[in-house]
Amino acid sequence: MTNRELIAAISAKTALTEPEAREVLNTVIESIKDAVWDGDKVTLTNFGTFYLAERKARAYKNPKPHMPPIKPASKYPKFIAAPSFEELVR
Repeated sequence: MTNRELIAAISAKTALTEPEAREVLNTVIESIKDAVWDGDKVTLTNFGTFYLAERKARAYKNPKPHMPPIKPASKYPKFIAAPSFEELVR
């Protein structure tokens, strides 16, 4: 499902026009991004949890001798589905 299809579905199930539904969807997505970027967990009941996870620095075999063989620590967004959502998908 694309953003356009999701906006059409929101518009069809509510009394919102498509531009209003687009604004609502964009606001929700931006709010989730901002909260996760700030280090907060965003939990949507019966859907899942978005949060910021960290990878530790690690050594690896480097094919280029002039590059350091250590991959630095990094952060990345992560999503864990709620058990009810996982059950629905299965």
